[in-house]
Amino acid sequence: MIYLGAHLSSSKGFYKMGRDAMAIGANTFQCFVRNPRGARAKALDPADLEKLRALMAREGFGPVVAHAPYIMNPCSKDAGIRELAGRMMAEDLELMEHLPGNYYNFHPGSHVGQGVEEGCRQIAAMLDQVISSELKTTVLLETMAGKGSEIGGRFEELRRILDLAACGDRLGVCLDTCHVSDGGYDIVGGLDGVLEEFDRVVGLSRLKAVHINDSMNPPGSRKDRHALIGEGTIGTEAIVRIITHPALAGLPFLLETPTDDKGHGEEIAMLRAAIGG
Repeated sequence: MIYLGAHLSSSKGFYKMGRDAMAIGANTFQCFVRNPRGARAKALDPADLEKLRALMAREGFGPVVAHAPYIMNPCSKDAGIRELAGRMMAEDLELMEHLPGNYYNFHPGSHVGQGVEEGCRQIAAMLDQVISSELKTTVLLETMAGKGSEIGGRFEELRRILDLAACGDRLGVCLDTCHVSDGGYDIVGGLDGVLEEFDRVVGLSRLKAVHINDSMNPPGSRKDRHALIGEGTIGTEAIVRIITHPALAGLPFLLETPTDDKGHGEEIAMLRAAIGG
């Protein structure tokens, strides 16, 4: 089974997102559980989440991914911003426990001049504060493009966080195709080598989800600008090779391309036709 989905709006509730996913030919999805550029959390509706769980089980959905807000920076120089990041993640994970067995993805953050090692230490410290052994949600570190002081542009940086966190065995990774290409990994001409490097540094068992995005920029640009599938420097053929790679079988593949639900539905249909189902 290949799980294909897209980032959907959660403004009308989780069950509605499940129905919206089905309407565009998806069998998984990603969403924000709060304002992506603010600190306000969405109200919890247990009945809505129960309806979504039932729909997912009935329709054979793959794991879904909740995405942390963009303003979260657990390795900021500002202690108040770090504290806010921890509080937001703790609240989001409390909500996700009503959807047990799924994923919560976040951008590791920017160390803003403190250095990679200190940034990784602060990220690991926050994770240890909010992740308990009883948690039924796997928290995912996202691979990043490495712009500015952003952490996660190299696989080794994610490995360092995993090693520093006492809760490291509760963590996973989400690979973003645009980010890793912009970060300098040759997923177009050397996908096998990139996955072998990921396995050596991080471990493929840690890879739990993939963001499938084309890139507006050349490899190694460290800019992070998503493009529609087939309209960037990665291209449709490379994206199809990623989706069908045996080392990635069973993972949810999620579009974050710059379009709406209709456009995502068209991309999903195109990819399903290319992969033969």
